[in-house]
Amino acid sequence: MNQKISEYLYEKGNITRLIIYTALFALVFINIYQPFDSRNWFPISEEMFLVFSSLVILTGVLVVLMSRVIMYHYARRKGLFFWQYALWILAEIFAMAMFYTLFQSIILDDKRLFSDMLRQSIINTSLVLLLPYSILWLYFALKDRNKKLATLSNKEMEEGHSGKQMFNFRDEKKDLRFSVASEQVLWIEAADNYVKIHYQNKGKPATFMVRNTLKKIEDDFFSTTLVRCNRSVIVNFDRVKILRKEQEGFFLSLDSEAAPDILVSKTYADKVLMRFSEQYSG
Repeated sequence: MNQKISEYLYEKGNITRLIIYTALFALVFINIYQPFDSRNWFPISEEMFLVFSSLVILTGVLVVLMSRVIMYHYARRKGLFFWQYALWILAEIFAMAMFYTLFQSIILDDKRLFSDMLRQSIINTSLVLLLPYSILWLYFALKDRNKKLATLSNKEMEEGHSGKQMFNFRDEKKDLRFSVASEQVLWIEAADNYVKIHYQNKGKPATFMVRNTLKKIEDDFFSTTLVRCNRSVIVNFDRVKILRKEQEGFFLSLDSEAAPDILVSKTYADKVLMRFSEQYSG
């Protein structure tokens, strides 16, 4: 419990997936299981009940949205221990249960005891949240493990007998198209359905195009010196020599005159700054 949770639990993309999946699960759950005495909310047709109950559920899911936004900023600065994560989830359950209890009590004028409604809401909300949370946790963990195994396998394949690391670039069909010593790669940019690899050959700038996506290249070379900087560019951090802050944002300068200064977008700024600090500290 004193161990910090994995970063994949508060990555932006995974938080988005969690919110969307939880909302969809809640919509299905309330229309099939009909918790919170929901069928008595609106004495209307099944179709209209679906519409109104969906609006109520999505409003309740805003609790999760706000909670995960706060978690993202907090965990990114300080990290999050397992016991803190467990308490955070319990707080989400209680907050959402309180929302539905107040909705029943004030909006629907439910005359039952508030404590009874709150207790039942906590039980139902636990099902609404814990089931999708558990499924997604397993999915994120499996995806993260597969990515790390693929990276390890890729590194083992790329290590030559001399110990020199090679970057093996494959196309969308996973066929090997281009292999180059890692220190020769400068940057990689998206070019429609291709990626353009900029590298040095005998000290001169050269390029090679592979039919693939930049996202796939990013995943294939996870935990290497290839780091995504913006929507269109990946740089080889071994070739980065200068990071500077300007009005437009951060820029990276490489050790080659052939390489342009590369803008770091806001989406990738935190990851790039952390990588820069780790690589060049001391």
